[in-house]
Formats: sequence, structure tokens, C-alpha cells
Amino acid sequence: MCLAFLLSAGLTLYLSRPETALCILDKPNDRSLHVKPTPVTGGVAILLACVITLFIVDWFYLPLQNYIWIFISCLLIAVISFVDDCKQILISYRLLTHCISAILLLWQCDLFITILPGLDWTLPEILQISISFLFVVWMTNLYNFMDGMDGFAGGMAIFGFGTFAILGFVADQQLFMWLNLIIISTVGGFLIFNFPPAKIFMGDVGASSLGFLAASFSLWGNRDGIFSLWIALLIFSPFIVDATITLLRRLLAGEIFWLPHKSHYYQRLVQLGWGHKRTVLWEYVLMAACSISALLAVLLHAQGYFLFGWVIVYILLIYIVTKIENLQL
Repeated sequence: MCLAFLLSAGLTLYLSRPETALCILDKPNDRSLHVKPTPVTGGVAILLACVITLFIVDWFYLPLQNYIWIFISCLLIAVISFVDDCKQILISYRLLTHCISAILLLWQCDLFITILPGLDWTLPEILQISISFLFVVWMTNLYNFMDGMDGFAGGMAIFGFGTFAILGFVADQQLFMWLNLIIISTVGGFLIFNFPPAKIFMGDVGASSLGFLAASFSLWGNRDGIFSLWIALLIFSPFIVDATITLLRRLLAGEIFWLPHKSHYYQRLVQLGWGHKRTVLWEYVLMAACSISALLAVLLHAQGYFLFGWVIVYILLIYIVTKIENLQL
């Protein structure tokens, strides 16, 4: 894990320098929260460190077996995302690649959702395929949608995959645990330079890849009985709830939902004067609370109570943000 962390930190430091050969700058516009051009190649550092560490693990310690397809599919997304970071491409090309990656993942790793949480009957095959496919594609994109503030996407990865690693340890699933630890180690090396004020962003390469990996490990954990899918949704709910509700609001308003904007709840808090650091620290508190709740829900076998409680919490949080905005009008 130390190797993964150091590799990521070293690569991120190198790529954060504008004079490096591989330098892609994100220039701020009216929809940006940052104010100066910033490199967006942090995701390249995360992925390179991850691939190198995975190669060592597979060769010397734990064979990855069919799970290598998780990372092969992820690399497809990373490639199209890198092209998009260099020169914006049509959304249809990105979505097509996301769909191909989702298909490869589901068929090669057999990670279909066969039973929905709360139901005691097996889904028809067409629903297994459809729901699993849509889940992977949506998680890939929503994570990218939410990557708009210093330290935010990296923090979600640390809490999310960190909680997965703990649950893997509890269930004595060694490979699952170690792969999650590798991910948080590489993200941790990047986060040193991404915490407010950020010297580098992870870009589409990092955000889309982490979203895809979050979906992959959620399905893996659900299939092998490490945790239910509801637990995975709770762990990543700070991103899932904000992105999904914002998307629905924009669709209802007739907006072009895939265009950049500043209407996510975290973006609204920054614009209300909270700033990056204060907002992201409070988001970390929310992430930590979700992770602790998920662990307790599994250990105490009280999943339903925690999920109901968090529905109430998110309703209150949405109301509070809206109330603060109205008071400042």
C-alpha cells in the first residue's frame, strides 16, 4: 500500500507542474468553481500507480483471476476520458465507450444484480441485465458530474472504497479488501495535491474511472454476500443523492443535462460563501457518517432502520440548503 501511495504522490507531483510534457490545463469559465488554470491529469497518476501496483500484486501475491476485467474495462473508460480532457469530444462517443465497458464488466465478471434489496425473488433475466447495465453507466457518469470541487471526488473515494475494504476484511474476502486498499492508497497520494487549494484535478480520467470502479465493487460485494446493494448505495449516497436529484431537477426544468453547470448542492454551498475548504470538510463529515452507518447496519443487521433514517436526513439537508439560499436572496 505504501508503494501505491508513493507512486501516486510522485506522479501527481510531477504532473501538477505546468512545464511537464503531459500538461492539460482546465481553464476556468462561468460554470467553474476554480479561478485559475489548473492541470487535470491527476487521474492519470492515480491510474498509473494503480496499474503498476496491481501488476505486482497479481504476479507475487494474489492472482486477480477474472477480476482483471474490472481494470481492463476501466482502462477503456480512462482512454476515452483522456481524449475528452485533451479535446472535448461528442458525448455519444463517451457514452458508447461507457456502455462497452459496462458490458465487458458484467459478462466477463458475472456481476449481474439478480435480486433487488428487500425482495425475496429472482429478477427476470432481462431486468438483471438492464438494471445492472444502467447502474454501472450511471455510477460512471454521476461520479464525473460530482467532480467539481477541490478534494471532493478524492475524499469520496477514500471513504467509499475504505469502507468497502473494512467490509471485505469483516467478510474475510482478502482479494476484495486488498484491491480496495490499493485504490484508496493511490487516491490518497493524489489527494495531497488536490485538497483545497488544489494544485491539480483528477479530470475525467480519474472521476469516470472511480465511478466505474465504485459500481464494479458494489456489484462484486453484493454478488458475493459481503454487503447488500443498499449498503453500497448508502456509502456513496453523498454523490448519488446530489447527482440524481440535480439531474431530475434539470430535466424537469428542460435544461440540457449533460452540459456543465453549477447547480449541484455542493456547488450551491460554495457559491453561498462557504468556499471550497469549508464545504468539502462538511462533505467529509457527511461521508464519514454514511460510512459509519453502513458498517453499523451490516454489523447490527439493522439495514432498514438506517436507510429510513438517511432518507429523512437527506430531505432535511436539501431543505436546509434551499432555506439558506432563500435567506440570502
